[in-house]
Amino acid sequence: MNSNGEEGKVESQMTAKKKSTEKALSRKIEVAERRLPSASEAVGEPVFGLEGVGVSYGGKVAVRDVSMTIGAKEITALIGPSGCGKSTLLRCLNRMNDLVPSAEVFGKCLYHGTDLYGPEVDPVEVRKLIGMVFQKPNPFPKSIYDNIAFGPKVLGLPDVEERVERALRSAALWDEVKDRLDDNAYGMSGGQQQRLCIARCIAVDPDVILMDEPCSALDPISSGKIEDLMLELKEDFSIVIVTHNMQQAARVSDKTAFLIVELDSTEENRWGQLVEYDETEKIFTNPADSRTEDYVTGKVG
Repeated sequence: MNSNGEEGKVESQMTAKKKSTEKALSRKIEVAERRLPSASEAVGEPVFGLEGVGVSYGGKVAVRDVSMTIGAKEITALIGPSGCGKSTLLRCLNRMNDLVPSAEVFGKCLYHGTDLYGPEVDPVEVRKLIGMVFQKPNPFPKSIYDNIAFGPKVLGLPDVEERVERALRSAALWDEVKDRLDDNAYGMSGGQQQRLCIARCIAVDPDVILMDEPCSALDPISSGKIEDLMLELKEDFSIVIVTHNMQQAARVSDKTAFLIVELDSTEENRWGQLVEYDETEKIFTNPADSRTEDYVTGKVG
């Protein structure tokens, strides 16, 4: 075959690969286009596959060699002491670490079989499908309605009013705010603001919701409402949560990953390392590693 023919073949293959990836990461909600099974079939099937994932900041390793498979339509909890890299690992799942100039991610982070860090993958498209709820509620300085409508409007999604109501209902917030949608979101309580942020996230039809200590700034009653909400949302979404609350992890998660801080021989360099990942009940009642048992029973922390 001549060189022009070879170049044409390569170009055709690259085009086909690009189209395949764009299809996998499309924000469209149709099951076929998102390559997701139905809710009844999805339980236990992988949404993420991490293979030797590590993260460094400015050349200094923060998380090292994490390998685990995260199931769809499940709640997965990341637990461990402060500084073990839970939040850093969480941010790998929707490329939030890209926003840190000195950050570098190693290994493979597969989303439904597609490498999220592949050169052809658009991180903006990734974040449309894999939303994030942060530790501190961060509503926009807008009305309750405009907070929810913002994402669908920016993305040009149809039926904005229906999406707003559906999202607020899904976040168990509709009955509390339906008569004051034009009020500023800052007038809501902390727990309501966090549920508003969850509603804002799901208004654009994500596949996965990442939650970074979503209850740490809330009182016990508000925390309970968020936990109840997570259990309801896992019928439609895959959820990964970082939490320092052992009881919360035990109550809401299906699987739990325990990370620990490792030190080198000089004790000057430290990084996060995955110790154990299993069914939550096993992690809390019969862990395989003594370090896990020491942590979940409160002997160390």
